[in-house]
Amino acid sequence: MLELTIPRTDLWDERNQRFIPVKEQKLRLEHSLVSLSKWESKWCKVFLSKEQKTYEETIDYIRCMTLTQNVDPLVYQCVTNSHIDAVNAYIEEPMTASIVKEEKGGPINRQQITSELIYYWMTAYHIPFECQKWHLNRLLMLIRICNAENKPPKKRSKRDLYRHHAEVNAANRKKFNSKG
Repeated sequence: MLELTIPRTDLWDERNQRFIPVKEQKLRLEHSLVSLSKWESKWCKVFLSKEQKTYEETIDYIRCMTLTQNVDPLVYQCVTNSHIDAVNAYIEEPMTASIVKEEKGGPINRQQITSELIYYWMTAYHIPFECQKWHLNRLLMLIRICNAENKPPKKRSKRDLYRHHAEVNAANRKKFNSKG
């Protein structure tokens, strides 16, 4: 979970020609499937894409990430670029020690990953729905692990099998001091 402190500030109201005070606010944020789903349902576009988000979309994603209750909506107008940088850094963190080895030369999947697709993967791999509140990168790593563990074992080529048998035979000959 990321905590941001939005400092107390005054916003100028053009229409009424006066300052509006905004109290300091601590925001607790989580980059999760829940926040992703909220954002995608509002904007009707894929969040996990290479496309640059507008300032308004970014602020709205921070709003969707917010776990803190009863936040004054004006607080989001006080979010600075340094707050956005902190949020982006948090979104990029792996949040796991696991690594899944990618196959070399395998097909590249260019499928757009939406919240509904992630929910489908959770259902297919029997991942409990409580995990929708995890940091999204941690959940995606769990899905990658489930996918890797459920793949059928890779078939070995004849050359590889012959080489392996020759290595085993050589080791056994050495171990048992045998010639045949």
